[in-house]
Amino acid sequence: MPTERGEVQVRPGVEADLQALTDLYNHYVRETSITFDTAVFTAQERRPWLLSHPEDGPHRLKVAADADTQEILGYATSSPYRAKPAYETSVEVTVYVAPHAGRRGIGTLLYKALFEDLAGEDVHRAYAGIAQPNEASTRLHERFGFRYVGTYREVGRKFGRYWDVAWYEKEL
Repeated sequence: MPTERGEVQVRPGVEADLQALTDLYNHYVRETSITFDTAVFTAQERRPWLLSHPEDGPHRLKVAADADTQEILGYATSSPYRAKPAYETSVEVTVYVAPHAGRRGIGTLLYKALFEDLAGEDVHRAYAGIAQPNEASTRLHERFGFRYVGTYREVGRKFGRYWDVAWYEKEL
């Protein structure tokens, strides 16, 4: 898939991606309020997360990589929304893009591939929590048909302050 700066391949995430995916996520842990994790991970600590997203089923991991270098430019996941059985047809989705790869359409490519995969699964709703403020993520989710359903006020504390999380849902 072409972007402004070259070809991007979107594919399922594999174990060989683990270190690059961990490094990408750790950037957001260290530098932003986008995730409420507060301590960085080793690749080994993130391995169960990667393995919980197989190539089929409702819980997927899609990776965007530079077609020439195979550098990981971002990833998107669908994960269990909650652990109780009645929630099994709902997923929580998220997307992370490498800081240097922003504004290239990577998030759009990832979500397009993820939602195409989910179309064949027994999934009824997708949910996304967006730590505020995050206009780029809000725009991305609205472009994919998510609608705002409410905000949890000051639900997380990171970097010495409280953060709101706006929740969005999409019918699948």
